[in-house]
Amino acid sequence: MNTSTPLTTIAAVAAASALLLSGCASSEGDEAAQHSQHEKQSESASGEDHGESHEHASDGGQPPKGIEKESDPTYAVGDEVTLTADHMPGMKGAKATISGAFETTTYSVSYTPTDGSDPVKDHKWVVHEELKNPGKAPLKDGAKVTLNADHMPGMKGAKATIDGSTDETVYMADVDTGDMAMTNHKWVTEDEVQPVK
Repeated sequence: MNTSTPLTTIAAVAAASALLLSGCASSEGDEAAQHSQHEKQSESASGEDHGESHEHASDGGQPPKGIEKESDPTYAVGDEVTLTADHMPGMKGAKATISGAFETTTYSVSYTPTDGSDPVKDHKWVVHEELKNPGKAPLKDGAKVTLNADHMPGMKGAKATIDGSTDETVYMADVDTGDMAMTNHKWVTEDEVQPVK
């Protein structure tokens, strides 16, 4: 009987340990799921503040065909800058490197994505060359257009309304917010960029 007691004790400890470990794993899994859900809710809330979800691709790709390079931009390709734009969470104050400078008309637009997601208000920015058969620039506020831009899911082919426009130099930039790195982000305008201090 004495010999069976240590074995019984070992078996009991092993069973208790297994239960404890499985409880920890389950708890950690739950915490991870809750954290992931919290992040999604935070992203969603941030997106609502800005009127969109900002699911930008990490590489914005090449500039659209037909767009003219700015011959004498304030910020040249390779210049390091600080962004003052607040198009997405973490962008304002982020460091960036200019990857392109262009002379065109740049528009803020409101549109309904083709993928069924919520309407987007005052999206900044799309350039004239990212509109389907736009005619001569600049288009008037309130003009109805079709987007050829593909910055985010559901954007290409979407019907949009011009909210406003600017003819200041527009830039593509490589951006690192700390949470997200993007190459050739489209777009930031001249007044949304400042020298690194």
